[in-house]
Order: sequence, then C-alpha cells, then structure tokens
Amino acid sequence: KGITHLACWAHARREFEKALQNDRPRAEKALMMIQKLYKIERRAKEDGLSADRTKELRLEEALPVINEMGKWIFQEIKNTLPKSQIGKAMAYAYARWDALSAYLNDGNLQIDNNLCENAIRPVALGRKNYLFAGSHEAAQRSAMIYSFFAICKKHEVNPYQWLKHTLLNIASINHKNIKDLYPQNYKQIIDKSNM
Repeated sequence: KGITHLACWAHARREFEKALQNDRPRAEKALMMIQKLYKIERRAKEDGLSADRTKELRLEEALPVINEMGKWIFQEIKNTLPKSQIGKAMAYAYARWDALSAYLNDGNLQIDNNLCENAIRPVALGRKNYLFAGSHEAAQRSAMIYSFFAICKKHEVNPYQWLKHTLLNIASINHKNIKDLYPQNYKQIIDKSNM
C-alpha cells in the first residue's frame, strides 16, 4: 500500500541490445523507441522542470511512445519464437509493462534505477565478503543499513553523525514524526535545532 512498483527501462534496453544479433530490425526499432523516452527525460532534466511539469511532459510526449511500443510488442510477440533473444526481450518488457509505464504518473520517479545501482555498487563489489549474513533476518537488517548509508551519501550527510542522532532520539520521538529521523531529513532537523 502506498508503494509504486517500477521496472527499469535501462534493463529493458539491455535485453533488446542482446537481441541485435538475433533480429536487428526489430531490436533496433525497440531501441529507437526507448531512446526517444530517454531524450524526453534528458530534456526535462536540462530544462530543470519541476516534478509536476515533468509529469506533464511525460504524459504529452512519452505516453504516446510507450503506447506505440506496447501495441507493437503485443502484435510482434505473437509471431516471435519465445526462446529467441528478441522473443526474450519482448517477453521481458511485456511482463513488466505496467511497472515500466508507472514512472509517467509522477515526475519525482526515475525512468530507470541507474542512480540506485550506482549508489550500491560499492556494496555489490564486496558481495563475496558478505555472502553469509547468519540468517535471512540478519541479511535484511544489513540491507537496511546499507540503504540508509547510501541515502546518507546521496544527501551528503555524515553517516556516523546521523546514526548517533537517530539512536539518541528514536526512543523519544513520536511515531508520527519518525520520518524526521530519515537521513534525507537530518540536515533540516539539525539546522532547526541549532537556531
């Protein structure tokens, strides 16, 4: 409830890139449509559009591209060998279509998860070191800590200072204000308390 599930257009693009050797004309057609979506995103970013204006731009320009691609995949997938690389690429996109399209409805959402993947890359590089967490619950807790630290990094917050502040205040904070302890809100809370 309250969570928007997204799929990543960068991953969909990779699937069609793999299909270039298998079926160049159809793979290139899909890649051209995906490229149009990224051009729209680049323009929104370069123009510094607000989230509301980004959503409007997406609905005006990206939605027709997505609708065209969806219709095309729906028609083509019927005439494609499922185990071929182009068949796998189409099936990948088709199975995730709603999640691939969901970013259109909120200008704050991203077209792909490249920012997130770049933030967790250091963790992924050390993955073999963390292969055994002890239990499923321990692995989930580790993932949460890594997520919090990645958010700290993104918002240029000192993780030690944030964690110390959080641990000192978590017992006394009203549950309705728990978001005040999130790393992305740390600087605002500290600035208020220093005034």
